[in-house]
Amino acid sequence: MASDLEVKAKEAFFDDHFELSVELYTQAIALSPKKAELYVDRAQANIKLGHYTEAVADANKAIELDPSNSKAYLRKGTACMKLEEYQTAKIALETGSALASGDSRFANLIKECEKHIAEEMGDLPQESVEKTVQETVLPTNDVEPVSDQSHQVATEAKPKFRHEFYQKPEEVVVTIFAKGIPAGNVAVDFGEQILSVTIDLPDEDAYRLQTRLFGKIIREKCKFFVLSTKIEIRLAKAEKIHWTTLEFCKENRITQTINVPASGSQRPAYPSSKPKKDWDKIEAEVKKEEKDEKLDGDAALNRFFRDIYKDADEDTRRAMQKSFVESNGTVLSTNWKEVGSKKVEGSPPDGMELKKW
Repeated sequence: MASDLEVKAKEAFFDDHFELSVELYTQAIALSPKKAELYVDRAQANIKLGHYTEAVADANKAIELDPSNSKAYLRKGTACMKLEEYQTAKIALETGSALASGDSRFANLIKECEKHIAEEMGDLPQESVEKTVQETVLPTNDVEPVSDQSHQVATEAKPKFRHEFYQKPEEVVVTIFAKGIPAGNVAVDFGEQILSVTIDLPDEDAYRLQTRLFGKIIREKCKFFVLSTKIEIRLAKAEKIHWTTLEFCKENRITQTINVPASGSQRPAYPSSKPKKDWDKIEAEVKKEEKDEKLDGDAALNRFFRDIYKDADEDTRRAMQKSFVESNGTVLSTNWKEVGSKKVEGSPPDGMELKKW
């Protein structure tokens, strides 16, 4: 038998007082927290208000309490479609359809999900998807049709626990600082782009964190750990992009791909406003300047010998090195046959004497 609060909540819903309906359903849930139908109906009111992440959380709770409740899957599918989570929506709707055979609402929504998924994969033009959305008609007294309204993300007004996040190229780690919470009191649900966390607290309202994430995630690779001082949630990124925030925001969706080097030998590339330099061109210009430079005295002589050495064959280089070293810098020969078989004696300039130290 429905309680007075539940009756009043239904009346408020049919009178389009959706905020009041949600408040009354919340009070009814506090009295009957194990009644799945209350979560199903509150999810419907949240959908009307545009609180799609909260609607998904309510639907998940209803499914947990009563896995055979087809309406719970319908609410979850509808809310996920509003959030453009078509893969998640399709799975929920297919499960609900199997429980409620003959309900055309499921078939219509599943067909619409398939169209959107095909369009995302590039198999259908956008016009085909828009036409499908326009042709989908559902009874408004139970669940509203999917439309292209702006998404609203509901957040906890007074969070009991602080949370933060950090990221790596492949994952985002969300930490909720909640001490001494039993693992059985924590429920975490992952969508394509939704994170839903519920922590049941004794003698208090449950803590909820429901948000549409900045980017899509790979649900199968996501996991969470309940530790003594915190709850750690690891979200596997579907794309290696930098999340500027945890929550989705259209204004912040300009992303930068994170380039992961194949090996540790690569140097990191840093952005710069300066134009790139053509080092090959600069090197050629320097060599040309050196060649054209006018030198005198010892500088000219040194460059002359350097040019000879640079363009010489191996025997010539060996002759130059041997004669120069053995003569203490007084002889420079390019004839290996002449200097290769004997020691080269020093030959000081006229008027100077060679001394050995």
